[in-house]
Amino acid sequence: MPAFCGKVLNLFMDESQGASMPLADAFYFSYNESMNPATFTLSAARDALARRAISSLELADFFLERIAHHNPQSHAFITITAESAREQAQRADAEMARGISRSAQHGIPLALKDIFDQRGVVTTAGSKILRENLAAQDAEAVARLRNAGAVFLGKTNMNEFAFGVTNQNPHYGDVPNPWDQTRVPGGSSGGSAVAVSARLCLGALGTDTGGSIRIPSALCGVTGIKPTYGRVSLRGVVPLSWSNDHAGPIAQTAQDCALLLNTLAGYDAQDPASVNVSAPDFTRALNDSLRGLRFVAPKGYFEEKVDAQVLDAVKQAVGVLEELGAARVAKTFVAAPDMFQLNRVILRSEALAYHRNYLATQPEAYSPDVLRRLHEGESITTAEYALARRTQVELVRAFEVWFEDIDLLVIPTTRTAAPRVGTDPLEMAQHLTAFTAPFNVTGFPAISLPCGFTREGLPIGLQIVGARWREDLILRAAHQYQLATDWHERMPGM
Repeated sequence: MPAFCGKVLNLFMDESQGASMPLADAFYFSYNESMNPATFTLSAARDALARRAISSLELADFFLERIAHHNPQSHAFITITAESAREQAQRADAEMARGISRSAQHGIPLALKDIFDQRGVVTTAGSKILRENLAAQDAEAVARLRNAGAVFLGKTNMNEFAFGVTNQNPHYGDVPNPWDQTRVPGGSSGGSAVAVSARLCLGALGTDTGGSIRIPSALCGVTGIKPTYGRVSLRGVVPLSWSNDHAGPIAQTAQDCALLLNTLAGYDAQDPASVNVSAPDFTRALNDSLRGLRFVAPKGYFEEKVDAQVLDAVKQAVGVLEELGAARVAKTFVAAPDMFQLNRVILRSEALAYHRNYLATQPEAYSPDVLRRLHEGESITTAEYALARRTQVELVRAFEVWFEDIDLLVIPTTRTAAPRVGTDPLEMAQHLTAFTAPFNVTGFPAISLPCGFTREGLPIGLQIVGARWREDLILRAAHQYQLATDWHERMPGM
């Protein structure tokens, strides 16, 4: 066991000054940078566990103390499951001592968006209505991580019922952006993205219906992937829109996302949205060259209304991909605006259908913002919804054809960096989902990763989209880009 075993928890309070020290600084004060868990990626933590440089319990204790220090201000977690996390960590340590290695997540501290069921823990979906919704069993994605030996630190904050992109939550506290507290972190998986960005965990689960994994990943400077629709089970996840919901991981790097996706991906016969397509080892080709890959860079719709700093950072990232051997191809996809509008029609119609009983019995329990969004669905006719679903099928096929002679679409994740708190939430949603929602309608995989910072110090997100079931290609491109750059290594100065 390392020398700091049992000592690290005493470092977080400078009793002589009567004030808390920043956790990362406190740890660094006594130990060298290579053993500071706040600097670990999931991959690095896995390697440290494998060589017995640190234990799972020490990792769990470190992050639980970090959460306890930061959560009163960040509100990143709704529920902290410290006792069960330590039990899971001790179990992982005992298994590893016997030579048992379940997966890359064995003994790794993770967080779960509070929209996933975790047995014995309340699933609120960020709402007042589900405040006492105790889960009897794990969501399938959570069960896969549990079987892989992961350690669950708690349930993360989110927009109420995943309906929004601000992570301003009147029930469980507003979540500020860790890079600038006057800015939003994005949503609806904002708590998960903030937890990863602020180094409160080594990875987290999120969901994405119009961009809810990718938007907060972009605004918080982390990496998040929305897999192909049907790749990761949605069973045990509170729905927003059955046709557009996706589940996936958020982590610091593409490599970490690949490791998590290896566990999460797979057919679930009990989930009607799950597709029986075999999942590869998503880490196998990460180190392969990008030579021979063809990609399309921002053009037309994906350049419209984009902040100059964001567009410049994305263009520089395009240059890096070219230097790495990928070939840029001139091509446009004119249906993107239609895909964006379809997402709006389908999402609001299906959200209204899911919430119809709650709206009839306890409308006062909703926040005004979410209640207004739900009532917007009442203006959509059944004919409009039916036509939208038919057009969705047609656009999926058109996008499949579009991808026949290219491998990747490389565009900004969002038009701007993190907006200021207080910006109209509906206007913000229209703006931030413009480049993400189209790929919920088609169900094609997309990843967001850091590609720069604005002059104000706000992260900028690069989005890489691939053909259906080709998460391996977008992960490879993202990983190679991250090997050539260091944007993903930067930490907010909390």
